[in-house]
Amino acid sequence: MPVTSPIKVSAQTDELISDAAHHFGRTKKDIVDAAIREYIENHREELTASVRTSLARLDGSLPSLVSELTGLSRDELDELGGFGVGAGR
Repeated sequence: MPVTSPIKVSAQTDELISDAAHHFGRTKKDIVDAAIREYIENHREELTASVRTSLARLDGSLPSLVSELTGLSRDELDELGGFGVGAGR
């Protein structure tokens, strides 16, 4: 059995999902699964470009990884205490 994870959507979106599931005779899970897959497929070029941009900013150091994950600049990370000696710049 595949592992599933709950997601949170607004009440308005949940109503749309429920209506679509009812009218298509499918489960809400099926509707959300199909919608997400279609969305990603339709935006694959944007997603690929974003991933490549993120990878280009990584230089193998801990600060570059934390910066990319948090959205904070290296200077902002230094203002918050940095990473100490040997962590890279």
